[in-house]
This record gives sequence, C-alpha cells and structure tokens, in this order.
Amino acid sequence: MAQSSDQPKRRRGPVLLRLAMAGAGLAVGLGLFAWIWPEPDRSSQLVQQLTPADLAKAPSRSVTVLVIGLDSERPADPLNRAAPPGPANADALLLLRINPQGPLQVLTLPANLSVQIPGQSRPQGIGSLYRLGGPALIADAVSSLVRLEPGEPDRYLVLGRATLRSLVDGLGSIAANPSRSLRYSDKSQGFTIDLQGGLQRLRGSQVEQLVRYRDPSRPEQSRQENHQLVLRALVREMALPEHLGRLTSLSQFLSREGMATNLTQAETLSLLAAGLSRPETVQFTAVPLAQPAQAPPEAGPPAPARPGVSPLRQIDPGAAVPLWPAVTPTP
Repeated sequence: MAQSSDQPKRRRGPVLLRLAMAGAGLAVGLGLFAWIWPEPDRSSQLVQQLTPADLAKAPSRSVTVLVIGLDSERPADPLNRAAPPGPANADALLLLRINPQGPLQVLTLPANLSVQIPGQSRPQGIGSLYRLGGPALIADAVSSLVRLEPGEPDRYLVLGRATLRSLVDGLGSIAANPSRSLRYSDKSQGFTIDLQGGLQRLRGSQVEQLVRYRDPSRPEQSRQENHQLVLRALVREMALPEHLGRLTSLSQFLSREGMATNLTQAETLSLLAAGLSRPETVQFTAVPLAQPAQAPPEAGPPAPARPGVSPLRQIDPGAAVPLWPAVTPTP
C-alpha cells in the first residue's frame, strides 16, 4: 500500500515541470507578439485625438479682435526699435472676426492709412495714434474708418516684436513659403533680412524678418501679403493636435512676457477654439486704397521721403460699403 501511495507523488514532478515550461513558452510568445505589435503609446493617442473644441467652449456669436503689432520689443517699452527712434507706433494692424459658425475673417490695414482726429491740425498715419492714445484710440479710428457696429472691435491684442518671436518659438517653428528670396539691411536699426524663397520652417527671428520686409516697388501690398502668409502659417501650426495641448500654457507665458490685451484667459481659449476649427479657410480682405496723387510736371521731382516715414494713403473713395462685409454663418 505504501508503494502505491508514493506513485502519484512521483508523477507530480514531471507534470509541474511541463506546466512550468509551457508557462515560460507562453510568456516568451506573448513577449514576441508585443515586440511585433507593440501596444500603442496612450499619450500619443491622446494627442492625436485633441481638437480645437477641447480648448474651451466656442463663443455664441462672432467676436471682433483688433491685433496691433508694435515697432517696439514689448508693449511696455518706452521707445521703439525703429528709425528714427521715439515712442512706439503700431507697425501692423489686423482686424479679426472670429465666427463660431464660419471661417476666420481678417482685414489688413496699412499703418500709414490717413486719419484725421479731433485736436490735430493735419491728418496722420493710423499707426501713430498708438503713441497718442494707445489701443483705445486706434480701435475708435478703425471702427469709424471701417464702419463697424457700435461697440466693435470687442477686444484688442497688442504684440511687440519680442512677443511675436516668443509665440513662434513656443510652437517650435512655422512652415512658410516666401515666393522669393528677401534681402535687406538697415544699419540705423541694426537689422538685417536674409531669407531664402520656397517652403521652409522659420523660427521666431526669421518670422520677424518676413513680417517686416517691404518690397520697394510695392511696399504696402508686399507687407500685407507677408502678414497674411505668417498668419495663415500660425493658424495651421496652432491647430495641429501636438500643439493644441500647449496653447493654454503658451498664452499664459506670453501674458507674463508683456503681451497686452483686454481678453481674459478663458476668452482667449474660447476664441482659439472657434478660430482654429477651420484652419484652411481663413479669409483675408485688404482695405482698398486710392492711388497716390501724382505731382504735376511743373512741380519738379518729389522731395525725398524722410527715413522711416511712409507717405499717407487714403481709402479708395469708390470702395464698396461696408469695407469688411460679414460672412453669413453656415447652418
């Protein structure tokens, strides 16, 4: 009886060994499958699933925002970085209409657009109003020129040149496609433009070169075209899933760096949610300008323009009204 009772025990050893070997084989097999078909990176999946709607709830109506680009490094700087030196001026003006049911609309206005304000003896460029009354005075002048609805623009955003560079560098770079090589050097400002033509990735300092370039033969048109090129690139870049997740911290960083605005953080994210929802459908409109007046032949050659001063331009008197029609929201 004792001999028969030891027999199951002797059999148990080989059985356990076979089970252990089978388990090891299963583990190796699963490991091989994991190597062939690795588990997806969950953080990557989350990035790929991000959309502008994840930033915040979009506004319930269209909102107009006046964007003012200064010729100083930051809005709080007492002096510009231009020639001749002096208080900061608005060097670029964009009016944005963010519509939650339609495309982002952009109206570009030249900084040398002629305006006449009470208390001034003669017209002056709209960009120079910044040194007289800040964004509020420019907003009033833009509203009157464009014939906006009462209370518009709803908000303003003031960027210095350093702010623009920080925005681009915060995204890493942006893809832009200048139509040709751009070259310019200004020793009085210590500023050089040296950009190749063609599709490329541009860092912040290169984007600054692009937005500041003027073609001598068509200064206003070329400057506005470059602004459009950069804004399109910024919208496309910010709308990428890998960048959407960093826009909250980036906007907070830019505010600390000196970006001036009357937008709250919640409003900023809400407008980004709407404005980035259709990155390929941005619609640009330029203010129609009258042709520069030609001096009569007996007047002789025109006097040379002062350095850093552009001749004032007028709105074309035959331009259709309103200058900036709103797009009917899509159902």
